[in-house]
Amino acid sequence: MEEFPCDVIRNFSIIAHIDHGKSTLADRLLELTGTIQKKSTGTNQQVLDKLKVERERGITECDLSLIAQWTVKAQTASMIHVANGKPHLLNLIDTPGHVDFAWEVSRSLAACQGALLLVDATQGVQAQSISVFHIAKERGLTIIPVLNKIDLPASQPERIAAQLQSTFGINPLDILQISAKTGKGVEDVLRAIIERVPPPAGDTEKPLKAFLFDSLYDRYRGVISLVAIQDGVLRKGDKIASCHTRKKYEVTEVGVMHPEEVPTSSLQPGQVGFVACNMKESSEAHIGDTLHRLGVPVDPMPGFQPTKAMVYAGVFPVDSNDFIKLEESIKRLTLTDRSVTIQRESSTALGQGCRLGFLGTLHMDVFRQRLEDEYDASIIITAPTVPYKVVYKDRTVLVSNPTEFPDVTDTSSKVKEVQEPVVKASIIVPEEYLGEMMDLCFSHRAEDLDHRYLDAGTTTSARAILTCTIPLSEIVTDFFDQLKSRSSGYASFDYEDGGYKTSDLAKMVFLLNGKPVDALAIIVHRSAQQNIGRLWVKKLHKVIPRQLFEVPIQAAVGKKIIARETLSAMRADVTAGLYGGHYERKMKHLENQKESKRRMKRIGSVDLPQEAFFDILSTKNK
Repeated sequence: MEEFPCDVIRNFSIIAHIDHGKSTLADRLLELTGTIQKKSTGTNQQVLDKLKVERERGITECDLSLIAQWTVKAQTASMIHVANGKPHLLNLIDTPGHVDFAWEVSRSLAACQGALLLVDATQGVQAQSISVFHIAKERGLTIIPVLNKIDLPASQPERIAAQLQSTFGINPLDILQISAKTGKGVEDVLRAIIERVPPPAGDTEKPLKAFLFDSLYDRYRGVISLVAIQDGVLRKGDKIASCHTRKKYEVTEVGVMHPEEVPTSSLQPGQVGFVACNMKESSEAHIGDTLHRLGVPVDPMPGFQPTKAMVYAGVFPVDSNDFIKLEESIKRLTLTDRSVTIQRESSTALGQGCRLGFLGTLHMDVFRQRLEDEYDASIIITAPTVPYKVVYKDRTVLVSNPTEFPDVTDTSSKVKEVQEPVVKASIIVPEEYLGEMMDLCFSHRAEDLDHRYLDAGTTTSARAILTCTIPLSEIVTDFFDQLKSRSSGYASFDYEDGGYKTSDLAKMVFLLNGKPVDALAIIVHRSAQQNIGRLWVKKLHKVIPRQLFEVPIQAAVGKKIIARETLSAMRADVTAGLYGGHYERKMKHLENQKESKRRMKRIGSVDLPQEAFFDILSTKNK
């Protein structure tokens, strides 16, 4: 590693949107530099996507209809490439591309000096490309624009280049045109990385300063930290300390990802690699932390804001006896996904479970699939909710569980106002679907709608970017589904945190035979109470098994009943054995049956089986 000083090191990332070819380009770069062998039959596919969920869904053949080629965890790969007669060390630090993982993107880009902006020549600029581009520019990275898939008949490189110029201010002459699938133009990308991306700054004589930007968990070695060395040299056997936790460690192994772990004697300034130091808990590897040599303190680097959960959901085992196993599975899974928050929760209907906080609905769906794939868990997930601020006269409380939400219609609750989180959304869509998208936004309580055209083409090719402010609770349900269906799959969507805004919200509870079911409580806006109430009571009416007595199913806000369905009782034909006689004889039997049903309803309770909950919560809100 001593043969690679800072001037021959390039740390870069690839930023791209759905299916624009990021994983394919990474594979070709690894092949061209000899890091992986090119297969004689077929090609390498998604070498950096190591999780099963990353390969199968890329991560997302999910209910959000966002089928993509994104990774969940940031991966790194070190490549050696000879240019101008000198070997260069190229560190590719992979980033997730989805809006839910903006925090992961930010921390990965912090270890880079440049980034490849990869855009599909057939699809053009998309929403996530814009979002990640701005994160990269804020961090002062050098951007190399690359147009991919130019080998396809539908590619329009000139028009997409004009889009890049109008959207990002990029000079069309700086844009590289490639086909990652065939390998055409990929060598030009390697040349541009070496020529355009600035080398990292660092000094071997200065005290050790290592920036921790990611971590993995190994069941045998503990936490493996991914670090970027800023100054000094890190060697096996060194004693190091954390600026954040003040804990001390002894380095047992250092190395680079090539793309699998390759131990080395040291890590030099500007280099990116892994460190194993017998760190037992993932929480000790604080993202954004600075590691230094024991007894030689340094000024810590600017860290990151801790992750903030945006979507919450209750996770319960289908069989309540499996709770201990489920809780252990969740804890093990969070060792590799530290952005999930965990809190125990109990429900009278579903039993013991956990309330988990996620970065977004996609993050929640990926976590659910990993639980099922890696730990064979059978689970029920409640409807996703967002954190609300309930402002009382003397305090402000953050509420994410609907069962803890106060009854705002009750004057004795002393609630001044309720605030809900809002996001600043961007939707890029072909011009012919602009009206549909505006209608979709308005139906989800969007405000401050604005739009502009990305390029001046024909009516069939011109695309517009639509911006608005929309409540987060509106986009965690079926917003993505409607976005894709109403735009025939052409719309792309991105959002960023927009703070909190006062709103007219209330808790809706569902009553079975007059008794509330806590696991089905939801928080709704006043304007949508009637529709949501009717929708849910109809769903309940379909899945609840019939009882021996009549069961009213009601949706209530405060003391007001919003919607009702009646589940009729199972009845025996008590007059079947009567032949002839006066009609009053039949009436007497029917009256006796009616009185028995009335008494049963008064003292009986409705048994809502787990299967019914699974049916309710697994069906879409349509």
